[in-house]
Amino acid sequence: MIKNNRRWTKLTFILGLLAILIAAGCGSGGDNEGNAGNNEENTGTEGETNYGEAIEHTITGIEPGAGISVTTEKAIEEYDSLSGWEVNLSSTAAMASELDKAIKDEEPIIITGWNPHWTFAKYPDMKYLDDPKGIYGTEEVIKTIARQGLKEEKPNAYKLVDQFKWDVKDMESIMYESQETGDDIEAVAKRWVENNQDKISDWTKGVEEVDGESFELVSTPWDSERSSAFVMKAVMEKLGYDVTVTPVDVAVVFESIANGDGDATLAAWMPVTHKDFYDKYSDQFEDLGANLEGAKIGLVVPSYMDIESIEDLEPAE
Repeated sequence: MIKNNRRWTKLTFILGLLAILIAAGCGSGGDNEGNAGNNEENTGTEGETNYGEAIEHTITGIEPGAGISVTTEKAIEEYDSLSGWEVNLSSTAAMASELDKAIKDEEPIIITGWNPHWTFAKYPDMKYLDDPKGIYGTEEVIKTIARQGLKEEKPNAYKLVDQFKWDVKDMESIMYESQETGDDIEAVAKRWVENNQDKISDWTKGVEEVDGESFELVSTPWDSERSSAFVMKAVMEKLGYDVTVTPVDVAVVFESIANGDGDATLAAWMPVTHKDFYDKYSDQFEDLGANLEGAKIGLVVPSYMDIESIEDLEPAE
């Protein structure tokens, strides 16, 4: 009798254990289904991520009125794939903060991007979405424009800004160092000048020193343009100039050079970004040509996003 009771107790224990395991398995299956549902929430019928839904059909932008902001609003109008989308216009700093957060968490994000910019130095694997309609243009250049009469009134300054040429990596290195160290762009630009005398010597060839001659550079307030302006300021001050850098809205940059309030700017993005402003005043300033080639603007995404073109996006329903 004792043996039978022991056998029955053992059998009961085994059956109970099996019941627990089965229940646990069912619970786990439910969790997996729930996770699968979450994974499929922003996934299309063929398993592709619907990035539009994932980011609520919103492009992370910068300041209103910036050339790339205006161009992005045009892109939303022109592309069927962007129908119903919007661009969140705030500030360059806010855009960069959202980008940092998204990349840290490997979340999708689409930004209004351009280079030279320090974000490309920090995240070199970011990519531009193809732009089949050419709304953003292809390659941009940054031009130097000068007020009429500068060549006659300040020939040495004119020669210097006319000979100013540098590369995308030069500008990005200044912006990135400023971002990483917390040092102001002007301080980093001075260090860059000290460390790149071979390049500076090409700019200053044939330029004579002066004694306190004033010169006003007009710039936008963005780090890319501040980099070029403060590099030029450092170079000119070594030659004896009294230099003022005036940061203003992009529309005012062109207006101030056209009416002679400023001497020159190194910040004219062409042929797309600043085209409207350039065309408005083109007969009232002197175009000295490109000081930087290989610039670009467009919609930019992190490398881990499996998307290549603006037309791969889906309109908001």
